[in-house]
Amino acid sequence: MKKLIFFSVLAIGFATSGFSQEISKNALGLRLGQGDGFGAEISYQRAIAASNRLEFDLGWKDNSHYDAFKVTGLYQWVFPIEGDFNWYVGAGGGLGGYDHDDDYIDGNDYDDSGMFGFLAGDVGVEYNFNIPLLLSLDFRPELGFGDFDDDFDFDIALGIRYQF
Repeated sequence: MKKLIFFSVLAIGFATSGFSQEISKNALGLRLGQGDGFGAEISYQRAIAASNRLEFDLGWKDNSHYDAFKVTGLYQWVFPIEGDFNWYVGAGGGLGGYDHDDDYIDGNDYDDSGMFGFLAGDVGVEYNFNIPLLLSLDFRPELGFGDFDDDFDFDIALGIRYQF
């Protein structure tokens, strides 16, 4: 917990220290990863200041045991590294829903559905090409609330986005 508080204070300090970074007004693409079972997400980023943006992701999962979706919203601070490389940090949360389709568990007919919520952090690095392409690699810890997702998950993903 002390590390989380330290990291949050550090991120806010960097965000308010006056870095000036030009980021794209809009970016739309995919966030491909693995962690809590959501392997692909449609991702949209919207700049709200010179070095701040919002990110919204819609993820889904369909397998033989359950169907699920989740919607994530993050506020991000973007900092230049060198050249066209940036690093970013963010915080947010989201909601999701699930529908279990298992016929039998321990000899009993089982069918369940519901909703869950989560808090999320985000830290990553991105490369802004000279063409309108943005590649990113990020790490997103998530703390879930609800019957389906009630633990601490780690998600590492590659983002591929078109900037406009």
